Amino acid sequence: MKELCVRALSGLIYISIVILAMFASREWFIGLFLILGIVTLYEFLKLVHLKSFLAYILFAAGFYFLSYEIFDYHAVQLLLILTVFVNLFLLKDILWVNKIPMFGKKKYITVILYLMSGFVFLTLIPMAQLDFKPMVLLGVFILIWANDTFAYLMGKNFGRNKLLERISPKKTVEGFLGGVVGALIAGLIIYHFIGVYDLWMWLVMALIASVFGTIGDLVQSKFKRQAGVKDSGVIMPGHGGMYDRLDSIIYTSPFIYSFLEIATNVS
Repeated sequence: MKELCVRALSGLIYISIVILAMFASREWFIGLFLILGIVTLYEFLKLVHLKSFLAYILFAAGFYFLSYEIFDYHAVQLLLILTVFVNLFLLKDILWVNKIPMFGKKKYITVILYLMSGFVFLTLIPMAQLDFKPMVLLGVFILIWANDTFAYLMGKNFGRNKLLERISPKKTVEGFLGGVVGALIAGLIIYHFIGVYDLWMWLVMALIASVFGTIGDLVQSKFKRQAGVKDSGVIMPGHGGMYDRLDSIIYTSPFIYSFLEIATNVS
């Protein structure tokens, strides 16, 4: 009971800080996620046994020139293509490869085109129409949280069939389907209270958040399993590290951003 209370309290503090920064100003929002990104990057570098001060410089520079002050829209598009490509390779690795090559030369590619770029596109989501709309990103976070919550409840109470046992023994097919339903319900509610986009767009984003959010969690689980650790860090009591908290949204953000770019431009 005590552990549950600690987990709930730390989660509430985290969510409150994120929401307050989102609606304070774009500068506060960018500043907060720059800090969260640096913490997550530190945890990830430790996870893959890589010490690199240059990584922090690249992250800060990428954040400034590709997220806050976009120096070239074509550079963002190129980064998006490369990021989606690398993320799909990570999906391939969790399905068919015993070990993700995270301790070889590919770890540098993963650091840049999975982790760093995940934060870049996370902060670009509310700018999909070149106007800062924090409600959009809040909606995406709610979709991720709804998916996680419903997946946990359904998996705990009705889970029988393992989803990918060799990577995450606790995940079940029933939990995954429950998460999809929960995200779709959240998408319907978000449309009525937040709006901004049409209902069909929120429902598609709900599906993307469910599918790719689950994949992102599995990718992180495989990273931790290979590194032989339970959590990526200890910064959030009851949750582990910041990477543990943001793994789903980091992996999902390029796909959400891609969808919004395609949908809004076609419209």
